[in-house]
Amino acid sequence: MQSQIMLSDVTSSFHRPDFEWQRYTYISENALLPGQVHTYFGGSEQNIFNAYKQEVRALAGKSQNDISQKLGEIFKSSGLKVARQRYEYQAAGNTYGGENVYAILHAPRGDATEAIVLVAAWRNMDEELNQSGVALVLTLARYFKRWSLWSKDIIFLITPDSEAGPQAWVDAYHDAHSPPSVASLPLKSGALQGAIVVDNALDHRFESLHITYDGINGQLPNLDLFNTAVSIASGQMGIGVSLQRMWKHGDTYRERLRTMLRGMVSQGLGHASGPHSSFIPYHVDAITLQAVGDGWQDEMAMGRCVESLFRSLNNLLEHLHQSFFFYLLMQANRFVSIGTYLPSAMLVAVNFTIMAIALWLQSGRPPKTKIASPQRGEKTPALEMVMIKQDGMTAVIPKQELTTLERHLFVPVVVVLGLHFLGVVPLSIFNNTNQTNLSQALFVFNLFNFALPDLLALLISSYAPLTHQQRLLTKCFSLVLLGMFLATLATLNFSLAFLIGLLASPLSFLGVPPSEPPKVGASRPWTIATWILSNIVLQAFAPGVVLFAACTYSGVSVEEVLAQAAFGWTVSGLWTQVIVWCVWWPAWLVGGIFVSPLRLRDRT
Repeated sequence: MQSQIMLSDVTSSFHRPDFEWQRYTYISENALLPGQVHTYFGGSEQNIFNAYKQEVRALAGKSQNDISQKLGEIFKSSGLKVARQRYEYQAAGNTYGGENVYAILHAPRGDATEAIVLVAAWRNMDEELNQSGVALVLTLARYFKRWSLWSKDIIFLITPDSEAGPQAWVDAYHDAHSPPSVASLPLKSGALQGAIVVDNALDHRFESLHITYDGINGQLPNLDLFNTAVSIASGQMGIGVSLQRMWKHGDTYRERLRTMLRGMVSQGLGHASGPHSSFIPYHVDAITLQAVGDGWQDEMAMGRCVESLFRSLNNLLEHLHQSFFFYLLMQANRFVSIGTYLPSAMLVAVNFTIMAIALWLQSGRPPKTKIASPQRGEKTPALEMVMIKQDGMTAVIPKQELTTLERHLFVPVVVVLGLHFLGVVPLSIFNNTNQTNLSQALFVFNLFNFALPDLLALLISSYAPLTHQQRLLTKCFSLVLLGMFLATLATLNFSLAFLIGLLASPLSFLGVPPSEPPKVGASRPWTIATWILSNIVLQAFAPGVVLFAACTYSGVSVEEVLAQAAFGWTVSGLWTQVIVWCVWWPAWLVGGIFVSPLRLRDRT
């Protein structure tokens, strides 16, 4: 039954890119009116943009103070209020520091209760100088100042990098920062209604816009914001749109599947995919517009997209709420809603729960009485039978089938909870080790983890040997906790719950104690082969081994991944590693203990 559940679950996942499972995107918030306004950005603004771009190039390589000073002067020359914010973080032995520069355009028709943010990082996620993106923000700040139609304040933010800077600014904006490492903001506006990030490191014309939308811990912006950007770019401006680094999308099943899987992996990892990711945990819908390719679209076309997008957000009477916050995108105009894909993650969790229920029932059954074959002339001993009547039917069954043993829960509960608290050790190690030593730390941990189930099995057998019932209950509690955690996680981060569930699925079959205690001295020819196969599968799906294999396959260094996770834990509140080390790894340890060759002897 469990195998059928997992097979049907995986099969249904590969059916999602089919048209029968998808829906076309649409705008739920009528007030947005995307693409219904005429944009005027262009003409003489091209000369201003070119001048600002030269200024940005001249600042490349200079000190942070010189860059902040010059950017502040440019904002002040446009008639805006300017402020700065310094910050410094320590993570994985690295220092992430800098100074944010921002300016506020107070709405002529507003009361400073709402604001929209336009962001450009000095260096984008690829550590490239965002020369055209920063110049475009400076040009738009001067351009927007001349208009009197704004009903919401507009904040222009330029950060030194794409992760620490935006996180420090948005934390301080909501008074959630940690001084003195992160300074408070001297200037503020109203509640943030949305944020748009401009990323254009190209020195030539671009072909299309790549929209990035993944947030911290798999959170997503309201689908209306994404749909509005797509509608304006492709419908009004005639600019192609791509996502999940699928630069060429032919709308085939294979390409839709790759887009979905890339989105699930990115969401499951939960890391920041751009400056916009820092805003989403504060319920501020945000996306990044990245210019990619080599085509005939220029910076003015990108500026008109931003202008039209800000005009749409300026129409909002309330926060975006009518469209979806949980979805999987197949391409720019097709998506799968939560009601379609959520059952997949729930079935994975149910898989563990079913096995836990089965083990719970087995733990309450008394051992079956074995009746010896009678000698010649002797009568066969009779079992005590019980007659049961229900719904007009009568059945006679052995009395022992109705007997329920008292369950001793203390030791199994202590073992399971102790292993879950043990997950704090690798969590602390990998979040507090210098980046240069992270690769060696993972190697040493994997070696130790290979022998850890055997050591724990030996320790338990020596000091607190378990009865057969307690073995069943230990595995039962481990699986029920795993299923409960994954079912809860699926409502917050579907992709992470689904991926962890698939990687942990062998635990439903491995390390499960038999329904009856093994006979003393019983020999089974296949025992050694079964143990070898079980250990190979178990070690192959160990969290550390999966991490190393994934890094090797994707061509990313282990140090970079673990350093990024440590940065996310310290700066952004990333909790992906909590799920790995405090949920998945303890369940793996329980399975490893019962697969260990140092068999746990049943205490009589």
